[in-house]
Amino acid sequence: MRLRFKATHVVLAMLCIMYFITYIDRVNISTAASEIQKELGLSNTQLGFVFSAFAYPYLLFQVIGGWVGDRFGPRKTLFWCGMIWAASTIMTGFVDSLLTLFIARVALGFGEGATFPTATRAMQYWTPAGQRGFAQGLTHAFARLGNAITPPLIAALMFWLTWRGSFVALGLVSLAWGVVWALYFRNEPKDHPGITEAELASLPPRPLHARPLVPWTALLRRMWPVTVTYFCYGWTLWLYLNWLPLFFKNNYSLDIKNSALFASGVFFAGVVGDSLGGILSDRILKKTGNVRFARLSVTVTGFAGALASLLPILFTHDITVVALCLSSGFFFSEITIGPMWSVPMDIAPKYSGTAAGLMNTGSALAAIVSPLVAGYVIDVTGNWYLPFLMSMGLLLLGGFSAFLMHPETPFEEGDVMPPAGRPVPAG
Repeated sequence: MRLRFKATHVVLAMLCIMYFITYIDRVNISTAASEIQKELGLSNTQLGFVFSAFAYPYLLFQVIGGWVGDRFGPRKTLFWCGMIWAASTIMTGFVDSLLTLFIARVALGFGEGATFPTATRAMQYWTPAGQRGFAQGLTHAFARLGNAITPPLIAALMFWLTWRGSFVALGLVSLAWGVVWALYFRNEPKDHPGITEAELASLPPRPLHARPLVPWTALLRRMWPVTVTYFCYGWTLWLYLNWLPLFFKNNYSLDIKNSALFASGVFFAGVVGDSLGGILSDRILKKTGNVRFARLSVTVTGFAGALASLLPILFTHDITVVALCLSSGFFFSEITIGPMWSVPMDIAPKYSGTAAGLMNTGSALAAIVSPLVAGYVIDVTGNWYLPFLMSMGLLLLGGFSAFLMHPETPFEEGDVMPPAGRPVPAG
């Protein structure tokens, strides 16, 4: 008997692959950084500047890209995003100065800026409402899987192809994904030739107006606490993604191969965290029917656990203990992903792409500031632990700001956040 895959499952799998590829393409530079730094003569501050280059257009395109995804649909939007980020990855293999490297990374940010908000729009219509946390957790788990395999993958590709060849090879893979996506995906599930009536019945209904005008002011009022919370998460994320291989290499005098293996081990903890966080949030929602409790309980636990996990690294230099603490910290910070990316769909289902873009603006801003501050602090003090101390402060702030989010109250035009002290309805 011929094995048949559900169209909804294939779409989710393709989005997982996209998250996987995009994170390889955005963090590959951190493993190749030592060779790039040596060849181009860059300081840690200049390297932090290069790390942040990706985030300038990435920040800009969170909202613009989310709007484009809402307006023109995920099929075209993600195809053209794929073409741009693939070309920029290939271009990185041909840079010859700080300026050209910066430009290539900026181009990557343009290509990837709209991807996650637009993917959220795709999931909005292709995922049953009760599985949003799972879908977001799974896709982001693949992103963290990309993080995890990137250090050893890039180390191997650098050995075979040099660091320049590694970027060209990865860019070609991205081109292939974009073509397959455009051929298979449809903006409307009902238009897909392979979808069944049972699958369509399980999906949420479409709004009457496929291209709604976004009530920006009211939506911003509802989403700013989510953005602030996600900024606090993003600060730690980008510290890990950009500096972790160099942290192990320079702080413990390891070669590229061994520093890559330590970094990879830490990132694998995030794969588990992403998957578990979404599953836990959905199960709590199913059991209690309380959307706010389902999202906030997992999110706050993640911030608190990450903070507690990082504290011991301030008092020990043992590489095994530090690696375990960093792994635990990354695990806890990543369990926030599933519930956090479900919040825009909970709050604003009609504008989920735009709302997700507003939320991810927080992480994009952190992607600019975090690597710049870390590089400067390391250059000035020579201390590789201070950036993690700063992350602890942001994790504490994120745990408190999460209580300002209200995913249990669906957004309506002219909506305002529930007044403090007034009861809000449960899920």
